[in-house]
Amino acid sequence: MRCVIARFPFELTRSGVLEAMKGVKPEQASGESVIIGRRTYPVKQVGQVVTRQDRRDFSAGEVLRAMTQLGFTCRDPAPAPAPTRVLNPLQQASAMLGAPVGA
Repeated sequence: MRCVIARFPFELTRSGVLEAMKGVKPEQASGESVIIGRRTYPVKQVGQVVTRQDRRDFSAGEVLRAMTQLGFTCRDPAPAPAPTRVLNPLQQASAMLGAPVGA
């Protein structure tokens, strides 16, 4: 599959990515990640190994798009939902009438 990463064209295949990542120890994945084989790699590490470019030269989105098209499972951790404040019935009624919450 032809894809463009950091303005450079690459001809990537699923087997080529598997071969390139063979023997590469995964770093700690704290953000976007790609599951290759039975290992989870940070997307920037995969991009660096596959393209041989510096991680600053491409975005995680470019690599995620390419890996998804090749059939790899990609994970993009969604931000945790903001905690909801529990209101007592009086506060709920006040909020419904337009009074500022907590007043």
